[in-house]
Amino acid sequence: MTKQCFIFLVFISTTINAFAQQKPLPVIMVKNINNKIIVSWVNDYTNPITTLNIQRSYDSLKNYKTAGSVLSPQSRENGYADVNAPYNKMYYRIFVAFEGGSYAYSNIMRPIKDTTKYSNAADDKMPWMVGSGRDSGFIEPPAKPTITYPSSFIFTAKDNNVIIHLNETGTRKYSVKFYDETEKFLFEIKRVKEDYLIIEKVNFVHTGWFSFEIYEDGELLEKNKFQITKEAKKL
Repeated sequence: MTKQCFIFLVFISTTINAFAQQKPLPVIMVKNINNKIIVSWVNDYTNPITTLNIQRSYDSLKNYKTAGSVLSPQSRENGYADVNAPYNKMYYRIFVAFEGGSYAYSNIMRPIKDTTKYSNAADDKMPWMVGSGRDSGFIEPPAKPTITYPSSFIFTAKDNNVIIHLNETGTRKYSVKFYDETEKFLFEIKRVKEDYLIIEKVNFVHTGWFSFEIYEDGELLEKNKFQITKEAKKL
């Protein structure tokens, strides 16, 4: 076994041990490993998870935006490498949405400096880069800081109604525009006045993919999509 391979295996083993030592959700662990921000968690929820987004903010209380999401939210041990973090002392949390429309947030945590020494070879390879994200249960970090589907702001519940979940709608001015799969404009909510708003699926006429744009004080906050699926026929 070469020296580089041995160091890489030690790095993987150390990270897996970190999973074993941490508490399950809603508690997360955030580490700064050679200026790479690593968010990790253990999922012990029994209720099926539909969405799991990693969010970050300069402020510990508000202005959280989605940095990325995981391909396999049900995986028990998982992690996310925020390679595009604009600042290495941002606040992190995880948004979890469950089947049935309920949701939860993790604790809020800033990165803890990891003083463990790794070689450059190990530093350039994170554990979830071994195999594909779908096979290993870990995700590959995004190449660009783009919005990742699904959104934590607008998503569909189990009954296919559309949920709008925003913060501080009483003091912050949000508006939302909806489009069909061909980008044809459907309708607009010029002022969202509730933090948690349900839009009935009948407003979208048919099933399929839809896109939306969220604006905060006239500036684009997020452009993303959601899907309304066909309901199974009752026997």
